[in-house]
Amino acid sequence: MNAPPDPTDFRDAMARFASGVTIVTTLDSGGKAVGFTASAFSSLSLDPPLLLVCLQKDADCHAAFMEAEQFGVSILAQGQSPIAARFATKAIDKWDGTPSEPGRATGIPLIDGAAARLECRVHSRPDGGDHTILIGEVLTAESNGNEPLLHYNRSFGRFAEDSRA
Repeated sequence: MNAPPDPTDFRDAMARFASGVTIVTTLDSGGKAVGFTASAFSSLSLDPPLLLVCLQKDADCHAAFMEAEQFGVSILAQGQSPIAARFATKAIDKWDGTPSEPGRATGIPLIDGAAARLECRVHSRPDGGDHTILIGEVLTAESNGNEPLLHYNRSFGRFAEDSRA
């Protein structure tokens, strides 16, 4: 059996995969809003509607997500990279100046102007190495036609159609 890849090589290879950018939010046991930036996000199932997002175990908000029964996902739109950067930073007030509103089903804060927003009930939390995989049953889903913010090669950007397609 081969040895696992060098962590730097693995990170560099994964940086070549373009993804959307999400802010995942919940309320801690005291009712305080917490959240994190995630690009490791995917739909999982249509019936029932499930999604998954990966949360680093050493994240400031990990304990809150382990206790929470609900969470929200805001798929960020173009122009929201400062929000993505803010929610990826440890030990700061991530909500200072971040426009949000409570979700209609859960009351979990969702980011204003996001390309899409979903509210979820926790389905399960399987282990994923140095991450916890949050699997959510989608309760509400809305989108507004805004162009999504993309993450590629450690930078934020936008989608450009391949004219050869």
